Amino acid sequence: MHMTIADQLDRSAASAPFREALAQFLRDGRPSPRIAYGYGCPSIKVERTLHKLLVEYPGLPIESIELHAASGCEYFRGRMIVRTADEERHVALHWDCKWRAEQEGWRDWFGFPDQTRAAREFGWDCFRAWKEEQVIALPPGTRVVASGEPEAVPA
Repeated sequence: MHMTIADQLDRSAASAPFREALAQFLRDGRPSPRIAYGYGCPSIKVERTLHKLLVEYPGLPIESIELHAASGCEYFRGRMIVRTADEERHVALHWDCKWRAEQEGWRDWFGFPDQTRAAREFGWDCFRAWKEEQVIALPPGTRVVASGEPEAVPA
């Protein structure tokens, strides 16, 4: 049984402000200061990426994410910065429903990989690649202010 993104969020260690931002995103599909992405990122593919994030990092106290990706018919690839109060994780990602259809041996009526079926049936689980590239510790006293650069808290 596949868990929904809401189920994953309930089981995650994500911060309360990130939880609120994700709940709002699930209602309206729009970026926010805590879930930042550009106009070239379809909300359904952002949602799949956030779902994968919660699956990969259930114990991470996520404060915000910043997603830089390109989307095509069968793919969504790029990089994401995941911020907590203590660190930034940089992740390279590649969601590819055509690849998943090929892995399953699914063909459509015309004999092409049935990427529509793969996207529908596997959703977030069509990631061909998910690679943590680096983890950067934030200096003590740094406060993450949503997306953008961390801001030092005055002493």
